[in-house]
Amino acid sequence: MQKPSIKPNNPKFSSGPCAKRPGWSVEAVKDAWLGRSHRAGGGKAKLKAVIDQHVEILGIPEGYRCAIVPASDTGAVEMALWNLLGARGVDMLGWESFGLDWCKDVTDQLKLKDVNVIKADYGKLPDLSKVDTDRDVVFTWNGTTSGVRVPNADWIKSDRQGLTICDATSAVFAYDLPWDKLDVVTWSWQKVLGSEAAHGMLVLSPRALERLQNFTPDRPLPKIFRLMNKGKLIDGAFQGETLNTPSMMAAEDCLDALAWVKSIGGLKATIQRSNDNLKAVANWVQKTDWVEFLAEQEETISTTSICLKITDPWFEQKSEDDRQAFVKTMVKMLEAEGAAYDIASYRAAPAGIRIWGGATVEPSDTEKLMPWLDWAYNASKSQEQQKAA
Repeated sequence: MQKPSIKPNNPKFSSGPCAKRPGWSVEAVKDAWLGRSHRAGGGKAKLKAVIDQHVEILGIPEGYRCAIVPASDTGAVEMALWNLLGARGVDMLGWESFGLDWCKDVTDQLKLKDVNVIKADYGKLPDLSKVDTDRDVVFTWNGTTSGVRVPNADWIKSDRQGLTICDATSAVFAYDLPWDKLDVVTWSWQKVLGSEAAHGMLVLSPRALERLQNFTPDRPLPKIFRLMNKGKLIDGAFQGETLNTPSMMAAEDCLDALAWVKSIGGLKATIQRSNDNLKAVANWVQKTDWVEFLAEQEETISTTSICLKITDPWFEQKSEDDRQAFVKTMVKMLEAEGAAYDIASYRAAPAGIRIWGGATVEPSDTEKLMPWLDWAYNASKSQEQQKAA
């Protein structure tokens, strides 16, 4: 197959850290609050603006509280698990690596007694009809490493007794989340916003706040996890008074990303851009005979972490190690050409391709990438067949 002549203008399709917003340059952070205390008035104002603009753009309901927390989305999820779980039984959902990590944390680290782990293989969702939302529930909205998302929140009862704790790091700004069904939501700046990592966002519903203030877990909490002090909520955490020293450079970059979101039309626009990226891939998959989505059900296909499996019988008969090696060859070819970076599937996932389709990726670049995938696959296959001949 002839090598394509047109390359993506931006070949960065990494699933995290993700592509910067279109037109970004280092000038975007020139007004960062540097060399000053983050607790001084100007620093706190910057951090509070990050919180307030998230609340405004995402439409987070009144009564919910939003905080900047340490350690990216991972820190936000762990903070929620360590603070809130143990008051009642919990259903843990795992169908990709990060969700499965949360399952391990609850069973192996917190060692909770009443835990129901509901798993599914890569490409599938667990049976959501088995989830009891009168218990606490922990799940990912969008499986970053599997490309499988929950299609909706219909399985969550409005009059539930338990808390729903949702890792939404590759979902926020790409989906219109049903906040009334979610009690804890976490994400990081590095995903759909394409901003810098290191910090996470934590949103607590009134029900989660009530649990936090009325339930004392029987475990030690590290300082950077503590949202209560002497029986009272640390209100400053939700006003820009972070629990540890934040990167003000990263905060400035986040403010720049949020300003970009506003400039293109807000949440509706970022959702549409992600949908358009998925459409570009879906149109190509439909006419390509060697690849399919890893997600088995159309309604569960992620619009951000777009995961593909190779279905060519020649490829499927290989061992998993040989499949991984083949994909690495493809990826190296694409990187050498400057056509795509970082698009191999996650290390724990089945061998395949993972293309980030979040809002900072131009759909036109995703379209330009597709012929390059055909070229890399066919060239890699031809090389292997020639060696074997």
